Amino acid sequence: MSAFLKYLSARECSPNTIVAYAHDLAHLWRFLTEQKLAWHELRPAHTVEFLQFLRRVRTLHRSRRTGPRLAVLNNGELRAALAPSTINRILAAVSSFYQFAILTDQYQWLNPIEKSADFATERVSERHRPAMGRASWQRPMRRRLAVRSVIRVPRPLSTLQVKSLLTVLRSQRDLALVRLMLDGGLRPGEALALKLEDISYGHRRVIVRCRNDHPKGARAKSRFERVVDLYEPATLTAINEYVIAHRPTNSGHSFVFLIGGRGTHRTEPLSYAALAKLFSRACRRAGIDEPWVTPHALRHTHASRMWDGGMRELTLQKRLGHASPDSTRMYTKVSDRAVVADYRRALGLDSAEPGQGSADPQVRHAS
Repeated sequence: MSAFLKYLSARECSPNTIVAYAHDLAHLWRFLTEQKLAWHELRPAHTVEFLQFLRRVRTLHRSRRTGPRLAVLNNGELRAALAPSTINRILAAVSSFYQFAILTDQYQWLNPIEKSADFATERVSERHRPAMGRASWQRPMRRRLAVRSVIRVPRPLSTLQVKSLLTVLRSQRDLALVRLMLDGGLRPGEALALKLEDISYGHRRVIVRCRNDHPKGARAKSRFERVVDLYEPATLTAINEYVIAHRPTNSGHSFVFLIGGRGTHRTEPLSYAALAKLFSRACRRAGIDEPWVTPHALRHTHASRMWDGGMRELTLQKRLGHASPDSTRMYTKVSDRAVVADYRRALGLDSAEPGQGSADPQVRHAS
């Protein structure tokens, strides 16, 4: 397993990905110990027992989940079971591990968690299709061993919730950071890894670059660098005021968002944990401390606003930095203008031509 993790590091996978794979493979090793098997003795017949083992695993992690979770009884104490998405991630990690073992000639059998062609997915109309169509070598694949999970739609913040959140922010740094993610659609890691030279006030834009030099591990998720225009005056004003008047001087770092105050960590770059903590405190003060309200919800809010405002799917994909249009398409499920327009026509409330969305502001508001 150590060799596999070193292989992931050599491929320059994210440190968070490597840590997640290590935790996931630990479940495999516990199962092998329980079954008295060596890792190279695992066969497809054992994978069903492995799935049943994962369904019995308890977790002590306090997750901010929005829906009900399966719970199991352990010595009279009720514990939450692993979520279906977590189990599928563990199965994917195990599959990758055995694929590495096959690649390095350490495993002479087929991958126990093998994949097969998913012909049903090919017939899904909303699925992204390669440019060459059926002539392309890309085929949708599915693991034969998986747990059915719920595909949730993103939940954007309402206008009232956004206003309440911006009102309770206590520092100029927090205001600039939240506005940057809200009006620019930046991921938390992208905002934290931003440097002073990435801000172009004259062109009213920021450049999201792929960096790995943040001392606390903050980094952009995507490998594609992109330009994000910021035409909201309040956002650039908040960033400008923070950098000029409130950002610690003589820090030795060019990262935009630093720790202030007079503590021992002053002038250090802000971390993921610090961002989550300040955001959680602000949400409690604003009265919107819900499980789904996270820093990443600001990105969902921005994407939903842009889609409701009429931005096309391709341009929204470029602005958000999605590698696949399927990632962008989930926002169309939150508010589909075509569905709302057809619904209004069916009720006799709209006289738009068939097949065309309405430009009525009430339609956008309703969506």
